[in-house]
Amino acid sequence: MRKLLVLLLLTLSCKILAQPILPGEERAIRAVRDGIQIPAQAPNRGRGTGPFETLIIKDVMLISGEGAPPRGPVSIVIKNDLIESIVRSAPSIANAEVIDASSMYALPGFIDSHVHIGNTDQGLTGPITPPEYVFKLWLAHGITTVREVGSIMGLDWTVEHARRSDVGEITAPRIVAYAMFPGGSITGASEAKAWVEEVYRRGAKGVKLRGATIDATQAIYETTAALGMGTANHHDQTSVYSVNVLDSARMGLDSMEHWYGLPESLFTDRTIQDYPADYNYSDEQWRFGQAGRLWKQAAPPGSDKWNEVRDELIALDFTLSPTFTIYEANRDVMRARDAEWHAIYTLPALQQFFMPDPRLHGSYHFDWTTADEVAWRENFRLWMDFVSDYKNHGGRVVTGSDAGFIFKLFGFAYVRELELLQEAGFHPLEVIQAATLNGAELLGMEEEIGSLVPGKKADIVLVSENPVANFKVLYGTGHMKLNLVSGELERVGGVSYTIKDGIVFDAKQLLEDVATMVRITKD
Repeated sequence: MRKLLVLLLLTLSCKILAQPILPGEERAIRAVRDGIQIPAQAPNRGRGTGPFETLIIKDVMLISGEGAPPRGPVSIVIKNDLIESIVRSAPSIANAEVIDASSMYALPGFIDSHVHIGNTDQGLTGPITPPEYVFKLWLAHGITTVREVGSIMGLDWTVEHARRSDVGEITAPRIVAYAMFPGGSITGASEAKAWVEEVYRRGAKGVKLRGATIDATQAIYETTAALGMGTANHHDQTSVYSVNVLDSARMGLDSMEHWYGLPESLFTDRTIQDYPADYNYSDEQWRFGQAGRLWKQAAPPGSDKWNEVRDELIALDFTLSPTFTIYEANRDVMRARDAEWHAIYTLPALQQFFMPDPRLHGSYHFDWTTADEVAWRENFRLWMDFVSDYKNHGGRVVTGSDAGFIFKLFGFAYVRELELLQEAGFHPLEVIQAATLNGAELLGMEEEIGSLVPGKKADIVLVSENPVANFKVLYGTGHMKLNLVSGELERVGGVSYTIKDGIVFDAKQLLEDVATMVRITKD
């Protein structure tokens, strides 16, 4: 009987694997066919309380997310999942739940505009990170909404997590699911249009491109616009010669991811990047090493070409999602590899995935040199100059992390992105605006989330220290400083509470859950 059961299961598996691949399931199905196990759905919510009929956050300093400076103390009155009012004095309401926030700052829930819940390549070196682990790290760092640009674990898998998050069934941020367009297998306009329509039917809120023919690209932008879907594009170097960022923006692209395709829009004395004769894009050290030498080939800051491209992108209401943090290892690989949180919060399998391995995407520091790091520091300077200049002239910049690659851990990488935006020249309040209201505008959700005003969702971050003075207080590991009274070093900060849809999560407890997962795995 047992042998018969095994035979039946194998037969069923073969039938499933032999079926045509549904749009949006391409990478997940190929991973399964290669013997990689996709993680199960996150368990039902075991953390968080609420939403409450009435919740009052009492005597808090308010950072609205709109660009206004901190003000307070004020009290935020929440009814179920919505902010009802923001008042000077806490009202007396029978049976209300009260959080005494007299030593805290309140910010809108953070929006991570570029995430992947998981990555199938991890399955080549060990188990893929479970979604519960990822979600808790995000929430522990105040992230209440994520734009999942690719749904690599499968569109159906991602959409189901989004549904369960929306109804409060799981411990997770709000998930906006995008499907990854398979540019290598679909080249025609009609096929691209049909693909978009199918992923929309099955719940995708947007489409991410990573290289496609001109015909397919145009069809995608036209179809998504007609359906009210969002679009993102990582302008892959294998196709950027035909469609760069400015080309895509003119076609209707919403946001560019990272920075590929932008320097190419700024070329004046060339049309193709100055690749070495023995360059091989499939060798990722070559790919990323030369990418770090690209910005200096573009028109310089303040030039006519620079200003023309900047102004046209702004006029097109185009969004930059730079994800500085995911490339930071390229300018200091040892700092990224040895970050203090890895020992406590990074799963061993994820740490192994980060290490150099030619089979894996992003694990490319095979022989990274001082010269590579110096080139990337200059690359960052020019890249940051454009992003800051774009913001200063009215362009929209959002905050994304792309964590789970290149030594960047979920949640922690997002806080680092805030720091890097400040390094680029953003005032801390501009950084917070990029992390909240700007992200909401990109998603078309600015009437629901992105700022702390009555009528919007109760998505709130509570932290015991002032993040405008120091973003380091948002890290889960806190900020170390010297107590001048006692003479002792102490850690302060870390998010205290993350509230999403009126549900109150103890951020410290979520971090302890993650640390426990890591300890159990190591044991």
